[in-house]
Amino acid sequence: MKIIIIKFPSGNVQSLLFSLERIGVNAEVSNYEEHIKSADKVILPGVGEAGFAMKYLKKNKLNDIIFNLKQPVLGICLGMQLLCKFSEESNTECIGIFNYLVKKFKSKKYKIPKMGWNTISDLSGPLFKNISNGSYQYFVHGYYIPLGIHTIAKTEYIVNYSAALQKKNFYAVQFHPEKSSYVGHKILENFIQL
Repeated sequence: MKIIIIKFPSGNVQSLLFSLERIGVNAEVSNYEEHIKSADKVILPGVGEAGFAMKYLKKNKLNDIIFNLKQPVLGICLGMQLLCKFSEESNTECIGIFNYLVKKFKSKKYKIPKMGWNTISDLSGPLFKNISNGSYQYFVHGYYIPLGIHTIAKTEYIVNYSAALQKKNFYAVQFHPEKSSYVGHKILENFIQL
């Protein structure tokens, strides 16, 4: 099986590679169109700023390639937000798989960005096979995606929001499964087995 992690100026590529290795999966990192299109599974990672990330994707024509993929695709953290239509972060037009506005957390009471462990609930779909409701995942983000028809898991910090989305072959998680111990590894394993 060929797993491609889209090459990205992102901080979580190496930890994602290590996490996949722990579950017995070898992945390649690439931004070449032929590599991405021929992959069995594609992962769009992301740590950073939406505007900068979309400039990189557009410069390398990766936004159009990702939009047209037919195999299972997993967006992680910023990767999830980039699969949406628009982000309030730098007023960024994103890839547009999910028709959502990515919103900025606003609070005087809570620390932003949200950093740390939080539970996920209302789990549905194959990504969460054998994952318990209320499982903890590791989150680091200052922007969030509201609940909607494509929400397959939710969490709460300041507001209730989408912890995961699914539309056809596109899956996305706001948390970092590669940093979320055995539960996160199981979610990655479920994605690989789709």
